[in-house]
Amino acid sequence: MTIKKTLLIFPLLLIIVTSCYNAERNCKYFKTGKFRFEYEVDGVKKVTLFERNDSIEIETFEGKTDTASIRWVNDCEYVLKKLHPKNMAEEKSIGMKILTTSGNSYTFEFGIVGSDQKQKGTVTKIGEL
Repeated sequence: MTIKKTLLIFPLLLIIVTSCYNAERNCKYFKTGKFRFEYEVDGVKKVTLFERNDSIEIETFEGKTDTASIRWVNDCEYVLKKLHPKNMAEEKSIGMKILTTSGNSYTFEFGIVGSDQKQKGTVTKIGEL
């Protein structure tokens, strides 16, 4: 094989191989619906249920319901702002970014807007609105 052919084939192979590792991101499927978020705090399983349309998210956690506005930055990123904050901490907006999607779940990263501290979690879509 000549060097010229090798130089043409190598970039093509590189593109094919790296495309196999691209994470799925079907974010539009998760813009609206009913969702479940499970996580652990000090060894205790916690569950948050929420419903989301394109502008409002209604969350229920330990029997308490809260509502936040949603501002979509793009198909995979949005900002939540509580409509009825009870303290200064709740007044801060939360940035949400869907990192990967798989079937009826997605992995996301979230944190206070402007902060470098981020946490990750996985949400499962349990229904449509």
